[in-house]
Amino acid sequence: MAEITAAAVAKLREMTNAGMMDCKKALVEAGGDTQKAVEILRKKGAATAQIKAARSAKEGLIAQHIQPGARLGVLVEVNCETDFVARNESFRAFAEELARKLAVDPGADPEADRQKLVGAIRENIRIARHTRMEVCANGMVAAYIHTGAKVGVLVEVGAGQEATVANDDFKQLVKDITLQIAAAHPLSVSRDQIDPAVIAKEKEIAAEQVKNKPPQAIAKIIEGKLEKFYQSYCLLDQGFVKKNSEVSVKDHVATVAKQLGDTVIIRRFVRYQVGESPAA
Repeated sequence: MAEITAAAVAKLREMTNAGMMDCKKALVEAGGDTQKAVEILRKKGAATAQIKAARSAKEGLIAQHIQPGARLGVLVEVNCETDFVARNESFRAFAEELARKLAVDPGADPEADRQKLVGAIRENIRIARHTRMEVCANGMVAAYIHTGAKVGVLVEVGAGQEATVANDDFKQLVKDITLQIAAAHPLSVSRDQIDPAVIAKEKEIAAEQVKNKPPQAIAKIIEGKLEKFYQSYCLLDQGFVKKNSEVSVKDHVATVAKQLGDTVIIRRFVRYQVGESPAA
């Protein structure tokens, strides 16, 4: 039997908001496998839904660069060992310059600069990941870095007409979308982009939670739980934060598009958080 450490229990509790004893029992049942323990807790209704993988103990920051004209942008995560270094101006400058170089040249090799910085600050520096977006057709790329540079967003929003991209209302909408993504942490733009395996797992968990209900009620309950899942994790289905969630993002985008006399499409986005697993 795998040894269940206090640290493992604490980690699971942080991931799920479940009680300490529930976490320990779940880890024992899962043979020490944290992800299996999350699933066990969710099936028992003892855990908050967790889609992202476990956070690992990394420090660092997120940086961005948008090229003039807003048709190309880069988001990058750079890790270090301590928060003290993450707040260092040299470290921040390295991350920002890396984003700029990758925007200019996607094949840029930052290794020499990384090694130089490692020698200067005496900590391990790791370039964790980066995303480069370039607009297809009419539209713009925008980025947002939240205070503290621990969360960053890169998004591409399209328009039907070239003139729309220069409109201040369109630019404000794109900015608001970046803030929405940073605050509400969606997994996809729309329902059809969610991995079918994730949907299947959500249905399985929901079915387990209501297995003692009358058979005729189970399907309806599962449908309701799935709808709440979509409203939590699909960007277009989320309540628009700036409007106190009274309208959906989809409806707000449609309203602005009507005012502009054009079509507006959120094409894609990425959201980085320092220390999270890139596989989600």
